[in-house]
Amino acid sequence: MSTDYLPARANSLPLVVRYILIGIGVTAVGLGMLGVVLPVLPTTPFLLLAAACFARSSRRFHDWLMNMPIFGQTIRDYKAGKGIPVRVKITALSVLWITILTSVIWIIPLLLVKALLLFIASVVTTYILRLPNCRREAV
Repeated sequence: MSTDYLPARANSLPLVVRYILIGIGVTAVGLGMLGVVLPVLPTTPFLLLAAACFARSSRRFHDWLMNMPIFGQTIRDYKAGKGIPVRVKITALSVLWITILTSVIWIIPLLLVKALLLFIASVVTTYILRLPNCRREAV
């Protein structure tokens, strides 16, 4: 896989900045992995954050993330502007709305917080639906 899009001067960043970016990236990967099993946490935004941090700090970590069997292709497609697969959209929106509606109906007592959650879910839904659909070849 080509890594031509990585900044050529990533290694010219001060060492402390590189370590901070790597730390943020590792934390984002951890949160993204938690997001796989916890519907409250989103997976993709954390993995995109990790990819951005690693692209600026460590070619090795960036290549590791981009070549992950489960998430690598989705990140590469998103970064290339190809969008995300319809199945990922359906799964993300289903989990989002099940979680939000469960919270709004049975957990959250404050009307203002309920309205805020519904607004956020609506904005996220609009964003996801506006992304192009990516057709992934069968492997």
